[in-house]
Amino acid sequence: MPTIINLRSCMEPGRLEAGCDEAGRGPLAGPVYAAAVILPPDFHHPLLNDSKQMSRKARETLRPVIEKKAVAWAVVAVEAEEIDRINILNASITGMQRAVRALSVKPEFLLIDGNRFKPFDGIPFATVVHGDATYASIAAASVLAKTWRDARMEELARQYPGYGWEHNAGYPTAEHIEAIKRLGLTPEHRRSFHPKELEPTLF
Repeated sequence: MPTIINLRSCMEPGRLEAGCDEAGRGPLAGPVYAAAVILPPDFHHPLLNDSKQMSRKARETLRPVIEKKAVAWAVVAVEAEEIDRINILNASITGMQRAVRALSVKPEFLLIDGNRFKPFDGIPFATVVHGDATYASIAAASVLAKTWRDARMEELARQYPGYGWEHNAGYPTAEHIEAIKRLGLTPEHRRSFHPKELEPTLF
C-alpha cells in the first residue's frame, strides 16, 4: 500500500506563514539554494513530501504546481565564493533570509527547516527539525530549492564536463573526487571544505 503522508498545513491557523528550506549544504561544488514558500491553507498534493524522500520525477512534477498555486514563492542561490567567505551554515541562513525578502507578500511568521536561524526584519520564526517532513510549506520550499539547484548543476556540468555534476550534483562521490584529482578545481568548487584525500595535492 502507498505511504500516507500527513503534512500539517500550518502552525497557527489564519496566520500568513512561509516555509523555508535549502538544498546543497553538503556538495563540494556549486551554490546552495534556498527557497521560501507561502501556500494557501487548502493546498494539498499527494506527492508532496520531504524532497529527499521523493523521486526526481515527483519533484519535477510538483515544481510547476507549487509555483502556480503558492500565494508567493522565491528561490535564491548563494554562490561558492560567498559560501567560502561566510561558511556554509551562514550561507544557508542568509539564503533563506534573502528568499523571504524576495517574496511578493511579506509573511507574518516563518517556519524554518532545521534547528538554526537568525532573527531578521522583525519577522518571528520557529525552527523545526525535520520540518520538511512536518509542514507542507517547508516541504514545498525543499522541492523548489532542490529542483532549482539540480537544474543549475546540469548547466554547470555542461560548462565543466568530466565531474559528473549532471548526476552527482556536486556531492563528494568517488567519481567526483577522482575527477578533481585528474582535472583540478573549477571556479565553482568550494575551497572551505573538502575530503581529506584531496589535501595533499590540491589544498
